[in-house]
Amino acid sequence: MNIIIPMAGMGKRMRPHTLTTAKPLIPIAGKPVVQRLVEDIIATANEKVEEIAFIISPAFGEKVEKMLVDVAASLGAQGKICYQKEALGTGHAILCAADSLKGNVFVAFADTLFKADFKIQTEKDAIIWTQKVEDPSAFGVVKLDPDGRITDFVEKPETFVSDLAIIGVYYFKDGENLKKELQYLIDNNILEKGEYQLTTAMENMKNKGLGFYSDQVEEWLDCGNKDATVYTNQRILEIKKDTETLMAASAKFENATIIAPCFIGENVQIKNAVVGPHVSLEAGVIVENSLISNSIIQEQTTVKNATLTNSMLGKNVNYSDKAKELSLGDFSVVS
Repeated sequence: MNIIIPMAGMGKRMRPHTLTTAKPLIPIAGKPVVQRLVEDIIATANEKVEEIAFIISPAFGEKVEKMLVDVAASLGAQGKICYQKEALGTGHAILCAADSLKGNVFVAFADTLFKADFKIQTEKDAIIWTQKVEDPSAFGVVKLDPDGRITDFVEKPETFVSDLAIIGVYYFKDGENLKKELQYLIDNNILEKGEYQLTTAMENMKNKGLGFYSDQVEEWLDCGNKDATVYTNQRILEIKKDTETLMAASAKFENATIIAPCFIGENVQIKNAVVGPHVSLEAGVIVENSLISNSIIQEQTTVKNATLTNSMLGKNVNYSDKAKELSLGDFSVVS
C-alpha cells in the first residue's frame, strides 16, 4: 500500500504560524500534524505501507523535506517528495505523485486528524471516510443507498441531502485507475470552479461502475485555524495519554504543578507555575511565574508572568504580560 499526502497549501487561515512553518508541520502533543495523520492511517491498514509520498511546495525547503522522509522511515516506509508548483486543485495535487499511484492507495489531506477503530476493507474499490455533522451546508457530503454504497457526491448542499461530511481521507483499490482518471481531467481541461478536483474524477469512476463506500470515523479533528488546532491538541492529549510518553525525562521543575494531560518536551523548564490541563510545551520552552491551560507553546519560547488559555505561541517567542488568549507567530517579543 502507498500513502499520498497532499500538503502544498500555504495555510493562510493559520497565519501568523504558517509564515515560517508549513501548516502540516505544526506540532500537536509533541508531533507534527502530518506525522500523527500518517500514524493513524498506518494503524488502520491491513498491509505493509511501502511508500509515503508527500506533495509539497518547493518553497518548503530541504529541512522540511528531510524531516518528512525521516517520518516515513520511522514508520518503515520509503518517503518520497513530490512538488506541486501551482495550486490547481485537489485532483492536480494528487497527480503530482503519479509514480506512487499504483496498487492500493490511501489519500489523506494533511490538515485533518481522526480517531477511528477499524481496519480498512481493501477488497472494496474505494472508501471515503466521513463524519456526521450538524450543518452539512459547509461541507462536501455523500449520499448512501441501503447497502452503504455511495450514490452521490454533493458539494455544500443548500438543502439537506445528507449529514455525512467528507473529511479528506480516501482509499482506492487501484491507484493506476485513479491516476488515469485524474490525467483525463488534465488532458481535457475539465475544471470545477477553475481547478481540477478529485471529486470530479471520483464521480466519473462511480459512473463507470466502481463501488464507492463510506466508513465513519469516531472523531474528526481539524487543524484549519488557531482555535481548531488548540482544540485538536486538547483531544489528542486525551486520546494518547495512556499510550504515549508525554513527559520528557530531561524536563526540569521547580515549584511547578502539572495538571494532566500535558505534553512536556525535551529540556523544558517550569518554575513557579501551574501548567495544564491540555497544554503542549515543545523542546526548550521556559515557563516562569505563569498559569497556562489549553495552549500550544512551540520550541525555544519563553513565557513569564503570564496567564494564558486557548493560546498558541510560535517558536522563539518571548512573552511577558497578562493577556488571556493569544496567537503569536515565531520570533515575537511581547513584554
